[in-house]
Amino acid sequence: MTYVGELISIGVAFSWTATALLSEYGSKRLGNLTLNVLRMALTLLLSVVMFAVVGQTPLTTGATAEAYGWMMLSGLVGYVIGDYCLFQSYIIIGSHYGQLFMTLAPLSAALMAWITLGQQMTWTSMVAMMVTLTGIGISVLGRSEHHRVGLRLPLHGVLFAVGAALCQGIGLVLSKIGMEHYDTTELPAWLVPFSANAVRCVAGCAGFTLLLLWREGVKPLREALHDRKGMGTAMAIAIFGPFVGVGFSLMAVQYTDAGIASTLMALTPVIIILPAHWLFKQPITWRTVTGAVISVMGVALFFTE
Repeated sequence: MTYVGELISIGVAFSWTATALLSEYGSKRLGNLTLNVLRMALTLLLSVVMFAVVGQTPLTTGATAEAYGWMMLSGLVGYVIGDYCLFQSYIIIGSHYGQLFMTLAPLSAALMAWITLGQQMTWTSMVAMMVTLTGIGISVLGRSEHHRVGLRLPLHGVLFAVGAALCQGIGLVLSKIGMEHYDTTELPAWLVPFSANAVRCVAGCAGFTLLLLWREGVKPLREALHDRKGMGTAMAIAIFGPFVGVGFSLMAVQYTDAGIASTLMALTPVIIILPAHWLFKQPITWRTVTGAVISVMGVALFFTE
């Protein structure tokens, strides 16, 4: 089938849009840490079921000790730190702006690859970074009460969103390194991303559980288990996010150029504008639309060589 990778990438963009909207609602209903514990546990359960159907096991087949180490580290950085920051940004500045800042993830990944893998930074990449930052700036900067140019969003929400983008980029590079240590003679290549993601979920579930017990205790989790709407939201997030979204995003780069896949998957900040307005009354202005489009153009330019 032609354009398999491109179609998967577009599907991932819509999947992440649904995840962002559901996560904003779920975080406000259940709390950041409680929701993350539930979605990590549910994603791991879905992974076990999927591998059982195809006659495999997600955590033992084809994975070397090095693969486990890198994927666990990726889970701690990408899920525990990154998603905690991302969900907190959803609560403070909303899912639309949270996803807008996620266009910084390729910049973070490129810097991490430059440091760890020795990949070169080109002039095109640097221009792309500036274009992406310009798009974000158009969306979030404007006249303030005391200054000609000021931040139109709460600073702590912006910092959480930036932290999430940085951790996602770093986590992606760590995942890439980890998947190179899988033995594809024991595990089919198409299952490697899902197995790798299951290992990341183990780290994510453990990390979020420890944080929840330390900061809030077991009471919020016990209450969430009796919240039908909250549990339904957590299940939907697990399906669209860590299970389908992340798994298929890793699969997309197996079927098409990484640049094309990343650009199409980065359409989420544009796709999310209308549903975020309908569901959460987040305003649509020329700044938000223009900024989102320019940011996506920056991501596209980033992968143009």
